[in-house]
Amino acid sequence: MIYYVNAQVKRSGDGTQAHPFKFISEAANLARAGDEVLVYPGIYRESVDPKYAGTADKPIIYRSAECRKAVITGAERITSWECIDENVWLARIANGMFGDYNPYTTEIFGDWYFGKNTHTGEVYLNGKSMYEVPTLGEVLHPEVSKQSWDQAFSVYKWFTKQENGCTLIYANFHGYNPNIENVEINVRRTCFYPSVTGINYIHVLGFTINKAATQWAPPTAYQEGMVGPHWSKGWLIEDCEISDAKCVGISLGKYLQPNNENRWVIERVKHGTQTERDAICQAQLEGWNEENIGSHVIRRCEIHHCEQTGIAGHLGGAFSL
Repeated sequence: MIYYVNAQVKRSGDGTQAHPFKFISEAANLARAGDEVLVYPGIYRESVDPKYAGTADKPIIYRSAECRKAVITGAERITSWECIDENVWLARIANGMFGDYNPYTTEIFGDWYFGKNTHTGEVYLNGKSMYEVPTLGEVLHPEVSKQSWDQAFSVYKWFTKQENGCTLIYANFHGYNPNIENVEINVRRTCFYPSVTGINYIHVLGFTINKAATQWAPPTAYQEGMVGPHWSKGWLIEDCEISDAKCVGISLGKYLQPNNENRWVIERVKHGTQTERDAICQAQLEGWNEENIGSHVIRRCEIHHCEQTGIAGHLGGAFSL
């Protein structure tokens, strides 16, 4: 069966070609082994959570009808900025917008991460990420550099704090009006990622996937990505453009081990390399083998501007290409 999805329709239909769904998630709640989800060009602001697995001979196929024209993004556009000091603008966002995961109260954390005061949230001006700073003063009075585009952009800074149940974001746009330009912020943690393990044999073909508030993914903790199989088998990710993950773009990696997560930085009982060995032994005891995990293929993808790594795959990337 083929399910059709089109972000341009005014209201969602029944998934037929004549009456397509408006959101990919609607099809992801229904698609079974052998089905295809065909997605028309448009911007899909959602986190797709495939509910069912395919099989080796009958995968579930998610396909962009035009290569890279269907965009799955973890960001939302913000147009409620108020100018408070010449180039500095303030957005006041009710925390209900973020559900149970607020990227502007969640700091990047984990073994082998040594940064400070950096959140999983992000602010983008016309598709380019800005730079978080720990004080409002650095937004009000940024250092000016015009040596190159990237260096010049480093003066485009933002700062966040909490106040009365709201997330406040201050940003210096240097003459741009954020209510006219395309200004987006990270809202969702992932873009195409099952919430449970064992969702095998999924094909993700020809999408643009970007801007998610992913957490740090060391080999001694749960490794999440903007897109990925979440401890499953036989995924194909092909012809996609993957960009602007706060930490990891594609994760093939490790599942959650509640008793063995970031123990080095939290407990300082063992060195990180030893806790990694413990994680490997635990995974073997809990079913990590070629029959259950890995054997994924990633090919012909363009992966860029992912701030930890483009692809992570501790344990879960085994037997993959």
